Amino acid sequence: MNRPVIGLCAAIERARWSVWDDEAVLLPRSYAVAVQRAGGLALLLPPDPAAALDPDETLDLLDGLLLAGGADYGEYPERDAFELALATRAMERDLPFLGVCRGMQLMNLARGGTLIEHLPDVYGHEDHRATPGAFGDHDVRLVHGSLAARAAGEVVHATKSHHHQGVDAIGEGLEVTGRASIDDLPEAIEDPSRRFALGVQWHPEADPVGAEIAALVEAARDALGNVEAA
Repeated sequence: MNRPVIGLCAAIERARWSVWDDEAVLLPRSYAVAVQRAGGLALLLPPDPAAALDPDETLDLLDGLLLAGGADYGEYPERDAFELALATRAMERDLPFLGVCRGMQLMNLARGGTLIEHLPDVYGHEDHRATPGAFGDHDVRLVHGSLAARAAGEVVHATKSHHHQGVDAIGEGLEVTGRASIDDLPEAIEDPSRRFALGVQWHPEADPVGAEIAALVEAARDALGNVEAA
């Protein structure tokens, strides 16, 4: 059986390498490594205005989709439009989907939800991003039997955290299935009507034992197997 193809949405950022300083399609390697370790084929997806208008052309190439962390929503409109279109259509098509950090927030926006622009203004602390540029640690309580708990492999999950925004009003058809132990902030959302549509506010790609990306790959493998069997 072919490896399931997992699309990884990437950013366009200024970067330096060797003698160059230029715009680059950029994503931490840890995302691709996590996909590859789980037996998937990682495909980098740069923002594409044409795909924002017709996401099916891109999604037809994929067995699963991962929206990664990164800049705040609204900072890069081209990326926002591309990822919102892919997320919306992927869930409509029941394509296995995982949103990580910013990706969870985009998942919520795609269903008409809203965001808290700066968590310290509402929650009164900066524990979700205590040190910019370094992951913090806190536990998340996951609902028994939820997709989030099955993907993480436990109901009290130690996470790698680095964000200052979060979900506010929850989008249509989504359920909150995980909350931060420190303040009850929603940290996992999912659509129970889909086979695998999950958003997590933490960073499983930064956790050597994180299983959430492997769960996405497994869901994509199962979907690919069903298609091939048919």
